[in-house]
Amino acid sequence: MIEFSQVSVTYPDATRPTLSTVDLLVEEGELCLVAGRTGAGKSTFLGAINGLVPHFTGGLLSGRVRVAGKDTAKHPPREFADVVGVVGQDPLAGFVTDTVEEELAYGMEQLAVPPEVMRKRVEETLDLLGIAELRNRPLRTLSGGQQQRVAIGAVLTAHPKVLVLDEPTSALDPTAAEDVLAAITRLVHDLGTTVVVAEHRLERVAQYADRLLHLPGDGSVRSGTPAEILATADVAPPIVELGRLAGWSPLPLSVRDARRRAGPLRDRLSEVVMRPNVAFGALDAPNATLGRSGPALEASSVQVRYGDVAAVRGVDLRLAQGEILALMGRNGSGKSSLLWAVQGSGPRSGGRVDVGGADPHALKPRQARALVGLVPQTPGDLLYLDSVDAECAQADHESGAAPGTARGLLDRLTPGIDGALHPGDLSEGQRLSLVLAVQLTATPPVLLLDEPTRGLDYQAKRQFAAVLAELAARGRAIVVATHDVEFVATVAHRVIVMAEGEIVADGPTKDVVVASPAFAPQVAKVLAPQAWLTVAEVAKALR
Repeated sequence: MIEFSQVSVTYPDATRPTLSTVDLLVEEGELCLVAGRTGAGKSTFLGAINGLVPHFTGGLLSGRVRVAGKDTAKHPPREFADVVGVVGQDPLAGFVTDTVEEELAYGMEQLAVPPEVMRKRVEETLDLLGIAELRNRPLRTLSGGQQQRVAIGAVLTAHPKVLVLDEPTSALDPTAAEDVLAAITRLVHDLGTTVVVAEHRLERVAQYADRLLHLPGDGSVRSGTPAEILATADVAPPIVELGRLAGWSPLPLSVRDARRRAGPLRDRLSEVVMRPNVAFGALDAPNATLGRSGPALEASSVQVRYGDVAAVRGVDLRLAQGEILALMGRNGSGKSSLLWAVQGSGPRSGGRVDVGGADPHALKPRQARALVGLVPQTPGDLLYLDSVDAECAQADHESGAAPGTARGLLDRLTPGIDGALHPGDLSEGQRLSLVLAVQLTATPPVLLLDEPTRGLDYQAKRQFAAVLAELAARGRAIVVATHDVEFVATVAHRVIVMAEGEIVADGPTKDVVVASPAFAPQVAKVLAPQAWLTVAEVAKALR
C-alpha cells in the first residue's frame, strides 16, 4: 500500500538529509507505529506519504514514494485526498468550518459525496468517536482533546484507504485515548484500512501495532515488530524498560503480558518493602523533598462560565511553595479554564485568587505574568520573533537572566536545535521545548503548565522533570495540567482530579493514581497491589 524506494529528503540549508535512502513497504491493513526522538524526522516521513513533502514544505526529495499505486512525484497532494487522510499535531490549525458537524461534512463535500451518504457517515463517525453530544458546538469552544477527536473524525468520513496520524492521542485523557485507539484498531481489522501513527506515548499504542518504524535521528528508518525494535531503541515505554530491567524476553508490550511474568519480580520487591524503615515507593518519592514553607497560591470559590456552561464550579485550591501539583481529569473537565482563571488572563465569574498578597486578575498583564506564568496548550502563540536564538535572547533580557540561560534550558530539553531556524519551522515538540525554555527562564513564584509534554520524547520528559524538580527545590510552586500519567508519576508531589468543573480527588500522587484504573501508570498496573510508580523507583529498590 505504501512503498518508499531509496527516499531521501533534504531541506534548504540543512547540513544533512532528514531522511536518507529509506527503503520500506507497508502492507494493506497494517497498523504501523512511527517512533523516534523529538526532531528525528517523523513528521517529514508522514508528510512524504501524501506528497506534502516536498510539494508543500519545500526541500528536495529523491527516490520514489508510491501510495495505492500513485507516485507522489507525479500527483499533487490534492489528488491524494480520497486515498490518504491526514491529521496533524495541531487540530485547530486544520479546521475550516465553525461547528463540529460542519467540519465532519466538509471533506465529503469537496469529494462530491451524495448528501444522503454524507449524513449517514457523519452519524457513524460521531458514534464511533463518542462525540455525538458535541455536534452543534463551535470548534473553538472545545477542549484540546475534543478538537483532536473531531479532527480525526473529519478525515474518517471520507473513508480513506490510508490514515496518517501525527500524535493522535497527545491531548486525550487515558480513557478517551483508549476509545480513539479502539476505533482505529476497528478500522484496521474490520475495513482493512492502513494506518500510520507517529506517537511519543508508546505505552498507549505499541501493543496494537503490527509494525514499528524507528527513526534514530541519522536519517535511517529501522523496521520490524514492536518487540524486536524496542529491545534496542533509544525510546521505549515504561513497560519495556521494566522488561529490560527484569531481563524478560521477549519484551512485553501490554500490561497483561507483563503481569504474567512479574510474579518473581513482585516477590523480590516485597522483600525490599519488608526491610525496616522502607515503605512502598518511599525510595524515590517526589514529595520527600517538598518544602514546608507557607502557601504560594490560595484560590477560593473560583467559578468560570461560558454563557450557560459552567466550566469551573466553586473550586478551592491551595498550593505550597516548592510543590508540584498535577491537575488531571477527562477532556472538558475544566482544567484549562481553571488555569487561565488563576493566572488572571482568562474569565473568572466568581471567587478569589491570592498570590503573594495580590490577585493576578486585578493586575496589569505584565504584572500578572511576573507573579504567575502560564504555558498554554498552543505554546506557539507565545513565540513572535524570527529565530530560535532571538527568542532565547529576548527571554534572557526580559527575565534579567544571564545570557545563555534560556538556550541552556532548551539544550537540556531538546539538544541540537539550530538557533537560526524560525520557530515556525520547528516540529511541535521542538517548538514546545522552546516555549518551555523561554517561560522557565522567567521562573515566576507560580508556574502553570497546560499539557507541557505534548510532542516531547521520553528523554526530553526526563530532563523536563529534572528542571521542574530544581525549580521546586528553589521554592517555586508548579501546576501541571496533563493527561500524561507516566510524567505525573515521575514528577508530581500531589494530584488533583477534576470532573465537570469540580475537584473529585485530591491527595499525594501515590494515593490518587494507584487507586485509579484510568490514571495509574504502567508500572503500578504491572506490580499491583504493590504501589511502585516508575521504573527508576524499582531499579533503585533492587539495588
